[in-house]
Amino acid sequence: MPGERIRNGDRVDLDMQGNPVQGDVVSVNDEPTLGDLFSSLTEDLSTLIRKEVDLARTETTEKVTRATRSVVSMVAGGMIAYAGLIALIIAVIVGLSRFMPLWLSALIVGIVVIVIGAIMISSGRSSLAKMSVVPEKTVESMKENTEWAKEQVQ
Repeated sequence: MPGERIRNGDRVDLDMQGNPVQGDVVSVNDEPTLGDLFSSLTEDLSTLIRKEVDLARTETTEKVTRATRSVVSMVAGGMIAYAGLIALIIAVIVGLSRFMPLWLSALIVGIVVIVIGAIMISSGRSSLAKMSVVPEKTVESMKENTEWAKEQVQ
C-alpha cells in the first residue's frame, strides 16, 4: 500500500510493498537535508570558481592593456628621439671633423652611440622582466576560497 511514514524526523515515500522509494527525502520541520546542503555547496562553489576565473581574466586583461600602452608610448617616443639623435650625431661628427679626419670622428661617435644604446636596451629589458602579468588578487582570493571550502566540508 503506497503511502508515507516518518523516520528520524523525515518523511519517506513508500511503494506498494511498503519499501522506501528512491528520491528526495523531505524534512518534516522544513530544514534542508544533507543532500540539499551538498547541492547548495556545489552550486556555490561552482559560481565562486566561475567568478574567480572572470576576475582573473579581467585583471590580466587590464595589466596587458596597461603594458601595451606603455610599450606603444615607448616606441613612439623612441622614434621621435631617434630622429633628433641622428641630427645630433651628424652635428657632432661634423664638429669633430674640424679636429680630426671625418672617418675617425664618425667612428668615435658611432662607438659612443652603440654603448649608450646597449645600456638603454638592457635597462628596458630588465624593466619588462620585473613586470608580472599574474593576477595576484585573484590568486590570493582563490587561496582564501579554498580554505573556506575546506572549512565548509568539515
